[in-house]
Amino acid sequence: MKLDKIDKKLLGLLQKDSKQTTKQLSLHLGLSVTAVYERVKKLEREKVITEYVALLNKNKIDKSFLVFCHIKLEKHTKEYIVVFEREINKLEEVTECFHVSGDYDYILKIYVKDMDEYREFMVNKLTALKHIGSTHSTFTIGEVKNSNVIAL
Repeated sequence: MKLDKIDKKLLGLLQKDSKQTTKQLSLHLGLSVTAVYERVKKLEREKVITEYVALLNKNKIDKSFLVFCHIKLEKHTKEYIVVFEREINKLEEVTECFHVSGDYDYILKIYVKDMDEYREFMVNKLTALKHIGSTHSTFTIGEVKNSNVIAL
């Protein structure tokens, strides 16, 4: 699907606030409500828009301790990769997992309440997984930028 200028503007508006009504979007875009509705449905059908979510205030839900954990597998074989990826998807503390190049094989984004909860997670869940050779954790001090908006 080739995105035109209006599609890109529509996606930008939805990324900033997906709860806007079709009428509100139509006013921003200068299109009819029906035209906006059809564009949104097409973007959903084509999997340009994959889901709508609520972003939470981590402080209000006691999950403000953010850790980036680098993982190195014992061996970088297909079997170890498949097992690790299947198991990491079961850990609710891990919100994102990336297979990366460089000194480590994976980077995990982990939200927990505090250092004590992270220690429990490491000891009882993460290091209990098969084939992990080593880990390296980086603890965030403060948030400088946090955005889910992708520039179009």
